[in-house]
Amino acid sequence: MSGDAGESGSERRVHGSRRASSGAGFLRFLRDSHIFAAAIHEILDVKLLQEVSPCPLTPSQLHILKLMSLNGHHQVGQVADLLGVSPPAATKNIDKLERLGLVVREPSKGDRRATLLSVSRRGRRLVQKYEELRAARLTPVLEDFRAEEIEQFTRLLERFSVSLLSQEMSGAGFCLRCAGYIEDDCPVGQVHGGCRYQHVHDARQSEGLAE
Repeated sequence: MSGDAGESGSERRVHGSRRASSGAGFLRFLRDSHIFAAAIHEILDVKLLQEVSPCPLTPSQLHILKLMSLNGHHQVGQVADLLGVSPPAATKNIDKLERLGLVVREPSKGDRRATLLSVSRRGRRLVQKYEELRAARLTPVLEDFRAEEIEQFTRLLERFSVSLLSQEMSGAGFCLRCAGYIEDDCPVGQVHGGCRYQHVHDARQSEGLAE
């Protein structure tokens, strides 16, 4: 009796998975995945941000601006919730954005002890310029593909991302993986127990109604 014949079903699946993960197709998939992720990060995040901002900003700081610009005023604790970091870490980023004139602080009308943060006009222009430049860079790339190809690629990206994230997510913290492109039916949000930004947004709306 061969070794394979004596294996249980689960053992055969494990061995088959190991063979697949060591094959040329798997290695090519890993290589191309890393190239794709690096291209998005370097070309559409880092390089574009350097072009639109005369001052050095990180992609995460740009995401803070974008998220804050969608919903008026925030407190430091809310920004920390958005990022899934401690308030001191959020404060460090906010202090830099304020020094650059991209964020402003003002006292809350409902509670003078609380300080509210909002994106300045300069900050909103920076976010808008970044989005316009990103669209300009992507448009000629997308024109090389048929609409159905883009749709299929998008579905596959979504399916793979959700499958991978579902293996690792603990449900704590905010991922910012969508770079602030908030949608109610975000598949990552479904895995994550809902979009954390949306939770903060809804809480802020409730506070505004209460005031």
